[in-house]
Amino acid sequence: MSTAAKPSGAPKLDAEKDLVIYSHSPLFYWWPVWAVGFILALMTLIDGGRMAIVPHDTEARRNWRIEISRDNFETREGLILPKDKHLYPDKSVKPEEALPDPEKPQVHMAHSKNLGVWFAFVLLLIIIVSSVPLRGLWSIVIIVSLILIVTIFALLDWWDPILSAITLLRIHINLGGYVSISLALFIIWAVTFFFFDRQTYLIFSAGQVRVYQQIGEGEKVFDTTNMTFEKKQNDFFRHWIVGLGSGDLKVKTGGPHPEEFDLHNVLFVGNRVKQIEQRLKSREVV
Repeated sequence: MSTAAKPSGAPKLDAEKDLVIYSHSPLFYWWPVWAVGFILALMTLIDGGRMAIVPHDTEARRNWRIEISRDNFETREGLILPKDKHLYPDKSVKPEEALPDPEKPQVHMAHSKNLGVWFAFVLLLIIIVSSVPLRGLWSIVIIVSLILIVTIFALLDWWDPILSAITLLRIHINLGGYVSISLALFIIWAVTFFFFDRQTYLIFSAGQVRVYQQIGEGEKVFDTTNMTFEKKQNDFFRHWIVGLGSGDLKVKTGGPHPEEFDLHNVLFVGNRVKQIEQRLKSREVV
């Protein structure tokens, strides 16, 4: 084993022989949150609804009779405020009177309450998946438990009252809320995925492996003789549902003083292991 200073910039690779493998942070699994957020923002924009903020006890009716002009009355739908109540003033316009013009409905808001419920559900699910490991038997236990709960609730006819109660839940997020949350999370995710995560890597070639684990630390170079690899994809929800085939990779060097390196959240880890095996076989051929 030898240690060398890390070269500046990206690692220099041989396109035909070198294979670089990056370890990713758990933030990688948060991509469904910003993806769903952008989709819901688009759905909110297509919906075309606007949000109106009114005082308490405002009455909504479809048959208000209003005076358009003298001797001209029409029936309109609308919201009527209680007596002595006023619409919230438009703060973007400098008031010239004691009672400034009211704020007009401008904020985009979808009428459906399901959009906000979906976003909250995805957010809570990703928090659990990315923070709580459900490896091996635990994944099977959770899946079997969910199937049993669904079956038992169906046999007891509990789903109708539960779904009726859920319909009372209303979560509304405006267009700006979806865009700001999703855009900020996407920027953090992209910077972490494409920059910070690429500071920890392993480079496999036909006869050696180069390891770089921390910023400011030199690369460690090992011979691949008697080197072993262990792939871990035992978290069904994290590795397969959200990770799209990701997994953990453990590398153990040979020799009298072996070292172990754990690379977490490696994308397409199964395919990566096959590529590593091909690199090791190419050394035997040489």
